[in-house]
Amino acid sequence: MDIGTIAGLGIAIVAIGLSIVLGGGNPASLINIPSILVVCGGTAGAIVASFPLANVLKVHTIFLKAIFGENNDALATIKTLVQYAEIARRDGILSLESHIEDLNDPFIVRGIKMAVDGTDPELIRTIMDTELEASMERHAQGKAILDTTGKMAPAFGMIGTLMGLIFMLQSMDDPSAIGPGMAVALITTMYGAIIANVVTGPIAEKLGANDADEVLVKTIIIAGVMSIQSGDNPRVVESKLMTYLPPSKRAALEEAA
Repeated sequence: MDIGTIAGLGIAIVAIGLSIVLGGGNPASLINIPSILVVCGGTAGAIVASFPLANVLKVHTIFLKAIFGENNDALATIKTLVQYAEIARRDGILSLESHIEDLNDPFIVRGIKMAVDGTDPELIRTIMDTELEASMERHAQGKAILDTTGKMAPAFGMIGTLMGLIFMLQSMDDPSAIGPGMAVALITTMYGAIIANVVTGPIAEKLGANDADEVLVKTIIIAGVMSIQSGDNPRVVESKLMTYLPPSKRAALEEAA
């Protein structure tokens, strides 16, 4: 579970709620069903029209992955690959087959299995690179849905505001209705802004950061598997993989060693 994502969303929601209460406003006055229909219904319709329905129906999994997704630990991955390099150096690469069941990362397992089976190195790299690119494409599609939602929601909020202004101008003969009418007209803009800046925007950015971490880890795995198959010394394997890390994390790995 990503505590940072949950805490960040919670802080934003609490801050908005407190500002309403401390400002003397009534939270119930910010609930307007027609405005909700315009913003939420219009945005949902635009998203369904923009993306394949199968992808849209899985949008809830995108939120769950951002909150409950596994952390990609590059340091732990390097340590694991160096350990396997030591085993392969000491007992031969075929001995790795008995240790595969101890791994939790299917990407490493797939690479080690191909190396143990004696698959051509170029073919191993091609297969693993293709899987990495496919993973990046899937992540990009999910992020695109959230990015588009962040663009559409404020736009439909503005549409709702324009509708409210039109209705208000049609009842100018009643001055007492102008103030409440203007307030309701502006609510839709607020709904759109909240959806874009409190929900979809932060989640999309978190997915982008998680994707970058996953790409880094899988790139390290590919380099590690190729180095193990070529029979490199474990220290050489470690040196190769550490080049993917920033200096601060390299120092942490050296201290652990």
